[in-house]
Amino acid sequence: MDKKRILVVGARGFLGMYAVEAATTADTFEVIRGDRTSTGHPGSVALNIADASSVDQAFRDARPDLVLLLAAIADIDRCERLPEEAFATNARGAENVANACARNNARLLFTSTAAVFDGKQHGYREEDAATPVSVYGRTKVWAEAAVNELTPSAAIVRFSLVLGFTKNTGTNAMLDGMVAKLEAGETIYLPTREKRNPLEAASLSRLLIRMLADPTANGLYHTGASDSISRYELGKRLAKRVNVSADLVQAKDDPIPGRAPRGEDHFLLTEKLHRFYNLDIESCDQVIERCFT
Repeated sequence: MDKKRILVVGARGFLGMYAVEAATTADTFEVIRGDRTSTGHPGSVALNIADASSVDQAFRDARPDLVLLLAAIADIDRCERLPEEAFATNARGAENVANACARNNARLLFTSTAAVFDGKQHGYREEDAATPVSVYGRTKVWAEAAVNELTPSAAIVRFSLVLGFTKNTGTNAMLDGMVAKLEAGETIYLPTREKRNPLEAASLSRLLIRMLADPTANGLYHTGASDSISRYELGKRLAKRVNVSADLVQAKDDPIPGRAPRGEDHFLLTEKLHRFYNLDIESCDQVIERCFT
């Protein structure tokens, strides 16, 4: 039996590298890497999601059965500075990929964010109304609606924070920078008010590939740890994990100038996912430890 072809869109990004590894390790798929910087090597296609013609050509070349859409401008501050670019990539880009999936009968899994919420309550379920406070959050709300409309059988998976060490230089991986500064003895200042329930990148990637291959997993799902943690407390625990003084992590209580607005409490409730797959939802401490194993 021929293997199903998975197109990972955003394959050279932080999470994309983990997703390609997860799909390849499963050994039941033919994996095609889609990225703007693809050089045309076997198993890869050049793909700019903001350009509909580029998406269509990539689909003709890759002929995917399954599509994992990870590509986005995930830098919240950049989105705030460049809203038109953010909308073209995060919103219209998702629409372009969903259109191509619909025309080619390919199953889609789209990754979204807890930033669709304003963070004014503790705990969000899938049925809660979106209330974004940033350009980034608004582009993702728009993208979710487009994906739902164009590909009703798609799965949409939201998460609030993904932890892990980068597999590719130049990607947006928070853990590398924080740990490097701590090990160099530098003081870092982290917000006390921004709470998230993180996931570890490799575990999340395996889950995404599992859900993508499962045609019964459609609609919206929240993922994350069973408890939440502030970025400040996360820094403290990382310092302890790498055996440096936790005093290097200092609290930042006031808003940081120049940053895009963020919701304070982006705790995503995961009961739906737990019921669907009977998953053991890990704690923040377990998630952090997984990053080092």
